[in-house]
This record gives sequence, structure tokens and C-alpha cells, in this order.
Amino acid sequence: MALRSIEQKIEGMVEKTFGRMFRSTLQPVELARRLAREMEDHKTVSVSRVYVPNQYTVYLSPADRRQFSSYESALVVELGSYLEAHARSEGLSLLSMPRIRLETDSDLRPGEFGIACRMVDPGRPGPEAAEPAADVADAAAAPDEGIAAPAPEAVPPEPTAPDEPGEPVPNEALAAVSGTQVLSPEQARAAGLVREQVTLYVAGQPFRVTQKVTTMGRSRDCDIVVPDPNVSRVHAEVRHEGLEYVLVDLGSTNGVEVNGRRVLRHNLRDGDRVSLGGAEVVVERR
Repeated sequence: MALRSIEQKIEGMVEKTFGRMFRSTLQPVELARRLAREMEDHKTVSVSRVYVPNQYTVYLSPADRRQFSSYESALVVELGSYLEAHARSEGLSLLSMPRIRLETDSDLRPGEFGIACRMVDPGRPGPEAAEPAADVADAAAAPDEGIAAPAPEAVPPEPTAPDEPGEPVPNEALAAVSGTQVLSPEQARAAGLVREQVTLYVAGQPFRVTQKVTTMGRSRDCDIVVPDPNVSRVHAEVRHEGLEYVLVDLGSTNGVEVNGRRVLRHNLRDGDRVSLGGAEVVVERR
């Protein structure tokens, strides 16, 4: 029974259709939130990791599909990047970069949409016609009404994320993710498809930021020790939140300044000059 349950999650996980009526039209941010929720609802716990689906098919009404037609390629890349960042921030594991596909379902009304998700090994594509994990029901309709979401079509294997930090995803891989659009390395970095390197230079000494939370201060217990008497024992920390690295003042005595301006919280950018009570830290994002 347990083996069958795992097989169903890996080969045929289908989300219940969500129906929400909007005053205007369906918004991409609503799709992103629902996709993230589906990712968390379909976790598979392994020995040392928690895996989540890497393929998602979003079923839209004809009217909603038309409104996305002019920028659909960019939208699916952005949604995939959002899911990758969400998985990373929550400590979830993916077998490959998330792939998003948009499909039209004529049974859906404007504002309603369905999501089917699966976990697919990019090296070993599984059966394409899998049984759905649950019946698809319309949340906005009466309880006895149902909307059947079609099974996802066959898709090619996904490219795996680069092994080396900072290594760009090949253009061919980006084309597979977006459907048609091929991104430049700069666009890929902006979309979060490249593992970014963040380095903090303290008195000229480089410190790579590799943790979700990195503390800075005078104490030897900090991840980055700043040996300056004007620096508090635990002065500030850098938090990795989604695609951002956020500098946060932890109630220090002499405060935090970025580029000469006092801050309590700041999204770090390449070239930022941070002052921790007078001790200078230079930020490099690549």
C-alpha cells in the first residue's frame, strides 16, 4: 500500500481544481501562490530529503488563456523561477528546475483554473498517462458538479540545475523550460535560473554567503566575525529569502548603514557598501 502511494505521488499527482471568481481577470500572482501551495501539499519524504513535484500543468479557461498569450513564454519561466526559489527557501528538493505548462480547458469559466503536478526524474521519464491522485472538483461550483482535468501531455526530460555555483543554464535548457524563449545569461540570472554567488568582503577578506541565515558581529560565535570594538557582539545578519539576500540590523548599538544611509533592513545589491558601526563590508553578487 505504501509503495502504491509513493507511485501515485510520483507518477500521477493531480491537484483539485480551484475556482475563484475575480472582479476582473485571473492574475499571475494567484497562479504563483496556488502552485507553491500544491508543491507543499505533494511532498515525498525520502531518507534525508523532502522531494516536491517538478512538473506542473495549469488548466485555464479560454478567456484567461488568451489574456496570457502575449507573454506566455515569459510567464512560465517566471512561475518556474518562483517555484524554484520557494523550494530553496523552504529546504525542499527538486529533481530538476520546475517546468510549468499552460493548457486550455473549455469547461472552465473565467477565474477558474486547475493544476496537475507530478514528480518526474529527468533521466528516466515515467509513464505519461498516469492515474490522477484525486478527482478534480470545482471549488466555485455546487458540490455535485465536477470538472475533469485532462492528464498532462508527454513532455521531454528536464535539464538538471548546474552543479557548479554561478554556472549558467545552457540556452537549450532554457528553451525547454520556457517553451520558445531563449534567455541570455543576464536574463537567466535575473530570472533566478542561475545559482548566484554572494560574497561579503570584510577588511578585504572574502566570505561566501552559503547559508539561509548568516550572522555578523564581534562575537566568535558569529558566522562572519568582524573584529571591531564599535561592532556589537551580534550586529546584523544576512537572510536568504527567495531570490533576495536581505541585510537585517539585529538591534545593534551603532546601527547599520548602506551606501551612507541608515537602514534596519535592506535588499543587498552588487557593489553595496555596508557600515557596521564603522567597519566596512563590501557586497559582491555574481
